[in-house]
Order: sequence, then structure tokens, then C-alpha cells
Amino acid sequence: MTQACAHIIDDDEAIRDALQWLFKTRGVATRLWPSAEAFLEAWQTDWPGCIVLDIRMDGMSGLECFEALLTRGNRLPVIFVTGHGDVPMAVAALKKGAYHFIEKPFNDNDLVDLVEQAIAHDDENRQAAADRGTVEARLATLTAREREVMDLILEGKFNKVIADELAISMRTVEAHRSRVFDKMKVRSAVELAQMLTALR
Repeated sequence: MTQACAHIIDDDEAIRDALQWLFKTRGVATRLWPSAEAFLEAWQTDWPGCIVLDIRMDGMSGLECFEALLTRGNRLPVIFVTGHGDVPMAVAALKKGAYHFIEKPFNDNDLVDLVEQAIAHDDENRQAAADRGTVEARLATLTAREREVMDLILEGKFNKVIADELAISMRTVEAHRSRVFDKMKVRSAVELAQMLTALR
């Protein structure tokens, strides 16, 4: 499953169908699940999108499902659908990393807006993770000496100072600097610093 979609987990078939129709009118793809157990059995770590999770269901509750997802390292944003009495539980889930909750009866557009925001949030997180992976892969290509030179470049030191500190020639420093920039795919020390700051 590569297309981002809203996973609707609710034990009420009529609600599942109504939400699917609602999301379809706004161009949001959906996948329906009749229980938390069914979703967890199929769940994949790389699914993009978000989860719309009813807090009260027969069998495993929405909160129990959320806890199970946390232990599995789920990154999908989770939006809880709650009744009035469930708000304190939903707030507690927010503190554990749930994306948001919406209270019944909810405004249809508010829910779709929230889902679209959650899917966009997931996409941004995935892009950031991919970017981090790219930078880490580039760093892994540097030799130990290139890392030393890079660290001194990032401290703002000039080639002559780096040469003195490492007891190597200026020409060797320049060669290392050039290879660091090539491998990291940057054109300046400023660009290199920005890339590694983003990584942190």
C-alpha cells in the first residue's frame, strides 16, 4: 500500500460507510476496518496516511489499539473519535503522542480537514526521515580523516589552522575539503552546516 489513506477503525458498519463516503467527496482515500484486532493483524510499518480510531468498540478498545500501536513503533498520526465522556481519555492519549481527537457529534468538514492535515503531517515526517537517511548515508562515505577535517571546517577554522592542528599540508587540507564537499553534495561550509543542523 503506497497511496496515503485514512484507515477508519470502527465496529459500526454504518459509521464506517458514512465516513468512507464523506472522505470520498473530498478525494481522501480510505480503508475500512471492523475492529482494532483486524487492523493490528494487517498493520504494516510503512503504510502512509493516518488512522481514524473510535475510542469505544466491542473487543479491543481504541485506546488499547493505540497502546498496541505505540509498542510497535507506529508513526501514523492517530485521530480519536470520542463521545463526550471519553474526552479525558482522549486527552491522555494526546499526551502519549496521538495526533488529535474529535468529539461526537462532529462537523463533517472539521473531521475531513483534520484528516487532511494528519496525512500532510505524515508526509512531512516521512520526507524528513528520508532526508535524514540521505545525509547519514553521505556521512558514512567519509573517511576518518575527512570527518576530522569536516569537524574543523564546521568550527569555522581556516585551511591553514586546520593544517597546523592536524600536522598536514595546506594542499592536503584543500583536497580533503574538496572531497568532503563532493561526498556531502554541498558547495560551501555554510551549506554543510545547514545540512547537519537539520539532521540534528
